[in-house]
Amino acid sequence: MLSFGSLKRSPFGLIRSLSLVKQWSGPYRDSYDYTRLLQRCGDIKTLKEVHAQIITSDNEQNQFLAAKLISRFAELGHLSMDNARKVFDVMLERDVVLWNTLIRGYAHYGPFVEALRAYEEMRLSNVCANQYTYPFLIKACAAMADDINGEIIHAHVVKSGLDLDLFVGNALLAFYAKRRRLEVSRKVFDEMPSRDIVSWNSMIAGYAQNECAKESLALLHQMLQVVYAPDHATLAGVLPACAQEAAIQEGMWIHCYIIKSGMEVSAALGSGLIAMYANCGRLDAARGLFDRMQEKNIVVWNVIIRCYGMHGLGNEALDMFSQMLECGIQPDGISFICVLSACSHAGLLQKGWELFEKMEDYGIPKGDEHYACMVDLLGRAGRLDESLEFIKSMPVSPGKDVYGALLGACRIHSNLELAEEVAQKLFVLDPRNAGRYLILAKMYEDVGRREDAASVRMLMREKQVKKPLGCSAIEVDSVFHAFGVEDEMHPMKDQIFETLKQMEKVKEMELVALQG
Repeated sequence: MLSFGSLKRSPFGLIRSLSLVKQWSGPYRDSYDYTRLLQRCGDIKTLKEVHAQIITSDNEQNQFLAAKLISRFAELGHLSMDNARKVFDVMLERDVVLWNTLIRGYAHYGPFVEALRAYEEMRLSNVCANQYTYPFLIKACAAMADDINGEIIHAHVVKSGLDLDLFVGNALLAFYAKRRRLEVSRKVFDEMPSRDIVSWNSMIAGYAQNECAKESLALLHQMLQVVYAPDHATLAGVLPACAQEAAIQEGMWIHCYIIKSGMEVSAALGSGLIAMYANCGRLDAARGLFDRMQEKNIVVWNVIIRCYGMHGLGNEALDMFSQMLECGIQPDGISFICVLSACSHAGLLQKGWELFEKMEDYGIPKGDEHYACMVDLLGRAGRLDESLEFIKSMPVSPGKDVYGALLGACRIHSNLELAEEVAQKLFVLDPRNAGRYLILAKMYEDVGRREDAASVRMLMREKQVKKPLGCSAIEVDSVFHAFGVEDEMHPMKDQIFETLKQMEKVKEMELVALQG
């Protein structure tokens, strides 16, 4: 690596080595000449050569050029951030633009913690952060999953009076959504004095990514009512919600919108549409869309394999996996989760074992979900003893997914003794999952052990573990209405209950007519 001292000691040898200089006509008169030259640097070697020329021409302290150099070094990845930092460190005067450029480099390319350290240095230097500083810092906190520093930065934003800035607000709501703190994210969204398409997209995608499909779809309808035309990011963000809710109407509207607007069906849109059609039971439509797609990356292949697997079509899933390999697509960890799950649902035990063993051939480490697939595969086949031995032989400590798969197998094959042992482990590993408790309680009830079932339900109450309430939903005039059993909170409860009564009467009359 070139040091600043060596650059100054031997300038003429370095200048002669510059391949770009030979292509440049005329003298270097100002920073704009160097800026144009920097834009043509495509690798670290050439960039260092231009850096040497800047130093030897006494432009080292030019803040405009320093910012350009830092930005160009950062764009080459985190391994070049040391070079960017050296450019920054030799500067005698540093304005907010220079600090922002360095912080942005760390926030985008890492190490992310250095963005926060640079910010602290900036504050100690009495340079005030602006509306461009905070989004980079929030991005770094999100990348590190650092809630504490994220909240500290949020407090600094409020103190500086920039909490109402559009770009800062967008960064904050995206951060909280990524950290699964949707109430805070929505509060930021609702309090924004102005919103752009990025604001809506971030909130819609945040709901969808956190399995709040109804809220995501409702917000999409709200966005359309305020005359915002959805873009590629909007549709890619909301399609997972359509798949979760099997919302065929919204899904088909999105598909039609894509076609009518001439929007390209990218991998992100295509995979979302395929998943939506498959979850709605339209497997032929999903396959037709897959076949027509020009761009098929690993995500698209994984989705179509999963689609066949979830419908119990194990052989078709295996065929798609083979086609993917023939196309030269390297499988990843998700590929094997999808194909192993397909084998499990179709009862293809031997094939599942073969694929599990092949993971090492592709250099893919076996994670908790892969082991869980194998436990599920053995468990569904009734081989509970083998499942138990398999878990004991695991090179890593089994997690909640592995024991959850074993508990499900115990439920299928009515092995209460093993279920009790597994459930106790899950109550520690996954204490907030109501489904674990309810499976054991139901198994107790099935064999008449009602006191034990009551004890499990009492344990749920003591731990304040609540089963998610089921509900029905209907869309009227582009507005979603959801209501549960004996729901007294809905503003139209009287009309709902009266309609249900009328439906019950019609059903009774039909039964009487059939019996007569």
